[in-house]
Amino acid sequence: MLLNIIEPIAPDNYVAFTFFTGYIAMLAASVFFFVERGSVSPKWKMSLLVSALITGIAAVHYYYMRDYNLATGDSPTFFRYVDWILTVPLMCVEFYLLTKLAGAKKSLLWKLILASTWMLVCGYIGEAFNPGGGGAAAHSVTWGILSTLGYLYILYNVWFGEVAQLAAKSNSDTIKQGVRYLGWFVLVGWSIYPIGYMCMDGGWLSSLMSPESVDVWYNIADAINKIGFGLVVYSIAIAETKKELA
Repeated sequence: MLLNIIEPIAPDNYVAFTFFTGYIAMLAASVFFFVERGSVSPKWKMSLLVSALITGIAAVHYYYMRDYNLATGDSPTFFRYVDWILTVPLMCVEFYLLTKLAGAKKSLLWKLILASTWMLVCGYIGEAFNPGGGGAAAHSVTWGILSTLGYLYILYNVWFGEVAQLAAKSNSDTIKQGVRYLGWFVLVGWSIYPIGYMCMDGGWLSSLMSPESVDVWYNIADAINKIGFGLVVYSIAIAETKKELA
C-alpha cells in the first residue's frame, strides 16, 4: 500500500515537500482547534469542531497524496478532489454556524453545501476528464464556467446575500467583521483554485505553469485557506466567549 512507503524527499522535489509541510501544518491546526474547544462557550464548540475536522481531513489526505506523488510521480487529482468535496462544504457550514444565532435557517446551510458540491463536481469533470488535443479548450472552458456558477453563488451570498444580511443583524461587531474576513478568503483565497484550473491542458493559462507548479500552487493555497479560515472562526469564538463572561 502507498501509505506503507517510506521514501525520502529530494531537496528539489517541491511538490512532495509542500504536501509534507501542508500535512504537518494542518495536523497541528486540527489538534489546536480541537483542544481549544475547551476555551469557548458551548454554543461555539461546534464551530471549532468543524474547523478541526476541516484541517484534520485535509491532513490525512495530504499524507496520502504525498506518498502517492512520490510513488507514481503523478498529480493526485482524484484524491485532491476527494479532500475538497469533504472540506469545502464544511467551510460553508461555518457560515451557517456563525449566523445561526441571528436566525440562519437550515435552508441556507443546504444551499451553500449544494453550491460548493456543484462547484467541485464540475471542476473535477473539467480537470479529470479533459480529452486533450483539439477538444481540450472547449471542455476546460465549459466545465470551468459551470463550476464558476457555484463559486459566484457562494461569493454573492457571503458578501451581499443571506449570509451578509444575517451577519449585519447579529448585533455583534465581532461576527460582522469575522464574516467579512471569511468573505475575503472566498474572494481572494478561493480564486487561487480557478487560476490553477486554467493552467491545465486546454486552459487559458496553460502556458503559465507546469502541472508540477500547479500542485505546489494548490498545496500552498490549501494550507492558507483552511488554516486561515479556522483561525478566523477561532478568533470569533474567543471574542464572543469573553463578552459572555464579562
